[in-house]
Amino acid sequence: MSTKWCESAIFDLDGVVTDTARTHFTAWKETFEEFLASRGDLLESERRAFTHDEDYVPFVDGKPRYDGVKSFLESRGVYLEWGDPTDDPGVATVCGVGNTKNDAFRRIVERDGVDIYDSTVQYVHELRERGVAVGVASSSKNATFILRKTGLIELFGTVVDGNTSVELGLAGKPAPDIFLTAAQNLGGTPERSLMVEDAYSGVEAGRNGGFALVIGIARGGDLEGLRSRGAHVVVRDMSEYSIEQTEQWFRSLEAGDPPSVG
Repeated sequence: MSTKWCESAIFDLDGVVTDTARTHFTAWKETFEEFLASRGDLLESERRAFTHDEDYVPFVDGKPRYDGVKSFLESRGVYLEWGDPTDDPGVATVCGVGNTKNDAFRRIVERDGVDIYDSTVQYVHELRERGVAVGVASSSKNATFILRKTGLIELFGTVVDGNTSVELGLAGKPAPDIFLTAAQNLGGTPERSLMVEDAYSGVEAGRNGGFALVIGIARGGDLEGLRSRGAHVVVRDMSEYSIEQTEQWFRSLEAGDPPSVG
């Protein structure tokens, strides 16, 4: 079968390929609540519990680690010096808090393991069977660690993660840099590629990068939130969108008859 219809497919990792979005949230919650509890100068309302919908989604989800720290803490009236990525966990800097979270995340992964979304992995296999190059683009510096831990690393032709972003000076989501870099590494162009995300900032990155098909996965049920930020197709799980529908999307674009957003 001709692969002209799609040059590359780029997947976010956390919440798309692996169920590590929940692990990240747990690690963030533990880190932030311990930090806020240690700040006697804050009002009780500023030390309230860290929640998924009110805190994680708008301030942290999909962002590079230290950007997430800065964004959330400033929402609670806490302004820290940036510090340095080498800061030890526990140091009262943005980087120190971020490194505390990273330790918590790895500890939880080592203890509990990582669950995989089988439907996404099946979709990846079907793309590969059709000759489509497949890669991962993630803000997380733990992406390669997780892919090796789960045995999925060999499925992907490129992994652009938080470490790559530092090395190349790539901007974080909603800038499209990591997705465009992954597509380029695979020989693809965004105009003939798809990407899959579950975070608002990631969907916005796909839109900003001009990807031909941006698929949003609404694990929490917020289909309209992802759609309003630029997803062409929104599903609750990749089992809801077949490889045949994907190819039809690209064939319709080739024919100059753009399919309806769904």
